[in-house]
Amino acid sequence: MNNERWVLPEGIEELLPEDAYCIEIMRRQLLDLFSSWGYELVIPPFLEYTESLLTGIGSDLDLQTFKLVDQKSGRMMGIRADMTPQVARIDAHQLGREQPTRLCYMGTVLRTHADDLSNKRSLMQIGAELYGHEGVASDIEVIRLMLAMLQHIGLNDIHLDLGHVDIFRSLTKQAGLNPQQEALLFDALQRKAAPEINDILRQGSIPANVQTMLSELIWLNGGVDVLNKARQTFKSAQGNVHTALDNLEFIASQLTKLNPQVELHFDLAELRGYNYHTGVVFAAYKPGVGQSIAQGGRYDHIGEVFGRARPATGFTADLRTLVEYSSSVQQAPAGVFAPYQDDEELSRIISELREQGNRVIVALPGQVDDAKAMGCDRKLEKQNDKWAVVNA
Repeated sequence: MNNERWVLPEGIEELLPEDAYCIEIMRRQLLDLFSSWGYELVIPPFLEYTESLLTGIGSDLDLQTFKLVDQKSGRMMGIRADMTPQVARIDAHQLGREQPTRLCYMGTVLRTHADDLSNKRSLMQIGAELYGHEGVASDIEVIRLMLAMLQHIGLNDIHLDLGHVDIFRSLTKQAGLNPQQEALLFDALQRKAAPEINDILRQGSIPANVQTMLSELIWLNGGVDVLNKARQTFKSAQGNVHTALDNLEFIASQLTKLNPQVELHFDLAELRGYNYHTGVVFAAYKPGVGQSIAQGGRYDHIGEVFGRARPATGFTADLRTLVEYSSSVQQAPAGVFAPYQDDEELSRIISELREQGNRVIVALPGQVDDAKAMGCDRKLEKQNDKWAVVNA
């Protein structure tokens, strides 16, 4: 026999009963939590035509998307690698509301390459998005909802990283960098490669003060005092740099007041999702874990390609990662084992137990397994001509 037929593709996992139960319980709890904040559930399709799937924010996911040809229309389709652009399409094109709209979602996404330390290519993405409001109040709301989600699953020692892509974007515009130079500088910043950054900045005719501001970006990380240091460093900055710092300072003050248990960290060279984010970016980290466990940011005007330019902010997480690090995972209930008998009273009691939320497993004819072998801690047993639930 060829055992290779049972091997799953690299980065693709399946969930067995115990893990699947934990995932499903957490999914229900978190969607209920989002609903309590006013976020409505949407369920986008698993695949779409690439024209909509890889538009706007989706263009950043082109290399991560599996593509196939629709045998009916001959058009190219893609399997979603991120649900965010789909939800943005729903807000802009399907709902068409004028008021702020809160949406949440949960579903599987598939990626051509693993992009984190877990080596996963199939994620169970859960998230929430707020459309139609461009102020920092909506950024604060989605960050607090993300923190509420993490607290709900027992993660109370979270470090929250905050950044703002407008700082880098404004400085590169002030420097007059062309797209190629900007891309090189972006890559070097993400690697914190100081000598490389300085080499790039020395090329061309970038003013000395702008060179200094850009080269200092990688050192502007740490506690809230980083913002005061940044104001001194960026005294001559143009564009939205000072507005971005004001926004970060206000967000930090509100989070410190409303979520004092969360440790705040700032990294002004953090440019996660730079190609589509337009404002604040954030990520939650658990001490000892090398990758973020939830992340998000502002991405205004994403709906423009769908006919309506709407401000937007939101976050996403992988549900399996949340379960992995949760301290409040629920195990499947043991249940009640019932014998196989043609007995109306027994059938009635079994139905009542199930209606009360009990898990009841009925033996099959000829089955020799006992209650414990079937994962049950109780059993139905006839005592004095009456059925009773007793310990197994």
